[in-house]
Amino acid sequence: MGLPQINIEFIGKAESVITRSRQGIVALILKDDVQTDDTVIYKGFEDVPTEGWSQENLDYIQKTAMGTPSKIIIERLPTTAENYTDALQRLNNKRFNYLAIPGIEDKDATTLASWIKSRRRQKKTFKAVLPNSEANHEGIINFTTTGIKVDGKEYTTSEYTCRIAGILAGLPFTRSSTYYELNEIDSITELEDPDAAVDNGELILINDGEVIKIGRGVNSLTTLTGVKTEDFKSIRIMEVQDMVKDDIQTTFDKYYIGKLNNTYDNQVLFIQSVNVYYAGLGDQEILDPKFDNSAEVNVKKQRAAWEKIGVDTSDWDEQKVKERTFKRNVFLAGKIKIVDAMEDLDLDIAI
Repeated sequence: MGLPQINIEFIGKAESVITRSRQGIVALILKDDVQTDDTVIYKGFEDVPTEGWSQENLDYIQKTAMGTPSKIIIERLPTTAENYTDALQRLNNKRFNYLAIPGIEDKDATTLASWIKSRRRQKKTFKAVLPNSEANHEGIINFTTTGIKVDGKEYTTSEYTCRIAGILAGLPFTRSSTYYELNEIDSITELEDPDAAVDNGELILINDGEVIKIGRGVNSLTTLTGVKTEDFKSIRIMEVQDMVKDDIQTTFDKYYIGKLNNTYDNQVLFIQSVNVYYAGLGDQEILDPKFDNSAEVNVKKQRAAWEKIGVDTSDWDEQKVKERTFKRNVFLAGKIKIVDAMEDLDLDIAI
């Protein structure tokens, strides 16, 4: 009876992926003595108040809301707070996509980057927009543009991280943040070599002569490995990857953990449902519909688990390994190809 229910769950998630992708959540940490609540939540630009915070923090909240995230979670600290520990503890078990702390100093940004890395190792899909943070990590967006002027006021790089976080949270999967226009900005300090900055894992703003816009939607990752390929540098690719992880994990938690025995047949039911989900993402062109997006039992890991406890599996073929489930573990593997947005054109014209 599990297969139809699971399939319906995954089909619904796949069909709603475009809608859900523009409903990202921003978490802000603000130091404020006008506001007295520890946690404040605003849903949409129309909820953003005109009082109840310092004027500086009201501006940050409004800048965040300009990107149309579905929700802004604000963790308030007193202005005398020496660090962000209390706010991070409150955020730890909340759901959000991008964290920003306008006004954060570089030394604290390093601590925040470490916190994000730690949470992502714990399978949370948190990301942060931090100023001048060479974190070399896909979960950290390293915003570095300086001299940002809006209506006669100049903002620091750190202060404008909230605007970038709002943009990234509000974008649908139908486009990337590359060349996203920030029409409110009058001018920036322009770089002599923006290409080098992007290659260095910096998210920068550029001036195309008419408007200020994001140069390319990249995170701070610069060191590539066999696991972390060039695709991991793309903010959009990582956003899709995080969504896929969340969807599969939450569905597994809802329908499988503690509810079904760990038999091969039940694992097959779950695998088939995941593949239904992948097919739906292919129909939406979130995954490449021409690619073999699929999940299956991880034969290598399952065999290794048995051998680790002294079982000789040398005469087991792949099918036998699949059928010999291991204790409470569900070892799966798979492959998907996430479709990125069109960004680079190479056109040769012969005359």
